[in-house]
Amino acid sequence: MFNPSRFRVARKKRRLSKTRLAELIGVELRTVSAYESGEFAPSPDTASRIAETLKFPVEFFFGDDLFEPSVETASFRSLARMSAGIREGALASGSMAMLLSDWIGRRFALPDSDLPDLRGEEPENAAIELRHGWGLGETPIRNMVHMLESKGIRVFAMAEETRDVDAFSLWRDRTPFIFLNTVKSTERSRFDAAHELGHLVLHREVGPYGKEAEHEANQFASAFLMPRDSVFAHAPVLPSLRTLIQLKKQWIVSVTALAFRLHSLDLIKEFHYRKLCIEISRNGYRTNEPNGAPPEMSLVLGKVFQLLRSEGVTKADVARDLKYYVEDLDKLIFGLMMTGLKGGGNGGHTGPTKAPPIHLVK
Repeated sequence: MFNPSRFRVARKKRRLSKTRLAELIGVELRTVSAYESGEFAPSPDTASRIAETLKFPVEFFFGDDLFEPSVETASFRSLARMSAGIREGALASGSMAMLLSDWIGRRFALPDSDLPDLRGEEPENAAIELRHGWGLGETPIRNMVHMLESKGIRVFAMAEETRDVDAFSLWRDRTPFIFLNTVKSTERSRFDAAHELGHLVLHREVGPYGKEAEHEANQFASAFLMPRDSVFAHAPVLPSLRTLIQLKKQWIVSVTALAFRLHSLDLIKEFHYRKLCIEISRNGYRTNEPNGAPPEMSLVLGKVFQLLRSEGVTKADVARDLKYYVEDLDKLIFGLMMTGLKGGGNGGHTGPTKAPPIHLVK
């Protein structure tokens, strides 16, 4: 039967309003609303027009129900400045990523979630506690994606390929998900990943997220990536911008994030911090990171697709099982794999983490 949840997800994925979609497929607005509510289903001819307009195989609309994340359960920064279309498109991409995640989970044994519930903790203390629990100490995290995956967090790319959404995260049952904007610099993407990790451990089952929660997640990310004692051990007196550009390599963070961390720990005073911020802006380093780090790749996705290839399974086969096109599959792994099937990393050491054990479920 025609599935209303899949119709909703497909429309939102393509960022079309009900009114606009009704115009494109030649029906009334009320008819589109009826399709989405399940009041009645489209005719076979109309279903074909829907599939062609929304760029999905017609089979997609006749599958099982999809999990549909809501704004109340997902973390979004700058929610007030984000249009409904962009937000709904990102959430729809989340639905499609979970369809892929479930497909992978039925075929492979993946790491279980290892995230403590740190609700009520101060962000700085939560970061210290999590680092201690994961055996990280003060060690710099050389690859955030590897770290997250090794702890059972499912990491996917932002299929919308837009800078309007930094990242978002959510829990589905007991499985945590993080969606990253992989067109951003590695340093900013790492901070986004740590920010979302903060939401997952500090604000579980809390939503919608407000300014206070966002501030706490930022504090957590800063402390998690740049541990207090490590910063105190390496921080120079009255650093210049050039010094910060060199020092940021220690923790693989943006020069902006490092300046903020030094200021928050009172290692540089307000006047000097403002001076650095002006120089950072003047040089365009808020958007173009100097001496940028190489991209961080997914170990899980890389190994999954490598094993699939060894079994003779192609990307087209996976997309066909998922009932959507290869282009949409590619967007979910964009920037997280060197190629669609081979995968690969950037050669960065992951610190204390090891590649998560992944094997085919026979």
